[in-house]
Amino acid sequence: MGVLMYPIGTEKAISKIDRNNEIEYIVALSATKEAIKGEFEKLFGVKVDGVRVMNTFQNRKKAVIKLAKDFKASDIAVKLKLV
Repeated sequence: MGVLMYPIGTEKAISKIDRNNEIEYIVALSATKEAIKGEFEKLFGVKVDGVRVMNTFQNRKKAVIKLAKDFKASDIAVKLKLV
């Protein structure tokens, strides 16, 4: 099993795609920022500017992945069928 589990498709997460060029993902509990960045870049062929992670109350780990300005999060959201 990889580090990335599945994307988050809530209304708030979808609004971050266009507004902040960010995609939210549920990741493995043992995932590090570097591992998340590496797998995301390899999987989608994009450049990641930064990764923020947080633990949720449901005992899950959420990552907010910010893409470089050269790449659009909306293009990846279409590939993931979020929009």
